[in-house]
Amino acid sequence: MAFFPKTFTALALAASIALPLPAAALDDQQKKEFGEFIKQYLIENPEIMLEVQDALQKKQEAQRSVKANMAIEENSTDIFESKNDVTLGNPKGDVTVVEFFDYNCSYCRHALPDMQAMLKKDKNVRFVLKEFPILGPDSVAAHKVADAFRKLAPEKYADFHVALLGTEGRASDETAVAVAASLGVSEDKIRAEMAKSPNDGIVQATYQLASSLGISGTPSYVIGNELVPGAVGLDDLEAKVKNMRSCGKTAC
Repeated sequence: MAFFPKTFTALALAASIALPLPAAALDDQQKKEFGEFIKQYLIENPEIMLEVQDALQKKQEAQRSVKANMAIEENSTDIFESKNDVTLGNPKGDVTVVEFFDYNCSYCRHALPDMQAMLKKDKNVRFVLKEFPILGPDSVAAHKVADAFRKLAPEKYADFHVALLGTEGRASDETAVAVAASLGVSEDKIRAEMAKSPNDGIVQATYQLASSLGISGTPSYVIGNELVPGAVGLDDLEAKVKNMRSCGKTAC
């Protein structure tokens, strides 16, 4: 934290001049004088505020990371082994990558080739797709169709996922049903499955899980003991997988 030496020196000097007594013992005039000194110093050195802001951000990120690590440990079964998720790649792979996604997330669309490339290059990775519809009613509707399709034709879900996520425009009930039909599952079957087995409980459970992890956007990944927010790119994902194999953590 580079700002400490400069700031501490200035404040220590100020304290030695203006604060011969503990702060609680200062009278109003002394407090005012000391406050004016601090104010003037910051006006003359405003870059310190940027350094303070950066330090605060790093501290908050570290706190979020600790919270996420604890939540991952406490919810590992729901994260990595939920029967409601689809697993792509090697079901017995030595490293698991979990992705929280929304079919209307443009960043998820951009990240789709990362998943495809990883699965093509790495035959020992297990990739779990966790549906997390947070971008409005159309997203919820599209994910309801996706859930019905998963139950009716799990062997085709990967194709469904790629087709719907790669569709131009907004994913919705209508576009999801059209993708399902193109893969051989009729709208009648989809509607019947949706009525028979709605996924409201599944979605609510995912919302609660995401909240405990501190996830507020998509895509978000969980790899080992780490929450990885955002479309970080193939190189970053591969590096974390490599580290998991080397030392059991995403950062060795």
